[in-house]
Amino acid sequence: MTYKERQEKTTYLLELIEKGCVLSLNQIAQKFNCSRRTVKRMIADLKEQGHTINYCRKTYKFLLKK
Repeated sequence: MTYKERQEKTTYLLELIEKGCVLSLNQIAQKFNCSRRTVKRMIADLKEQGHTINYCRKTYKFLLKK
């Protein structure tokens, strides 16, 4: 995956999290055709940019706090 592709996928991942459409790392990895570790790095990048992203074990979703 090139740097540009990863940036685009990271932006799209943020949109999916905002909409509440992200259920698991496996789901994201399959959708983006990458590893779970890459997805974790993408989420870490979003957190580094200042987004507060948490995983809710009750609803089994990633959530974005505003």
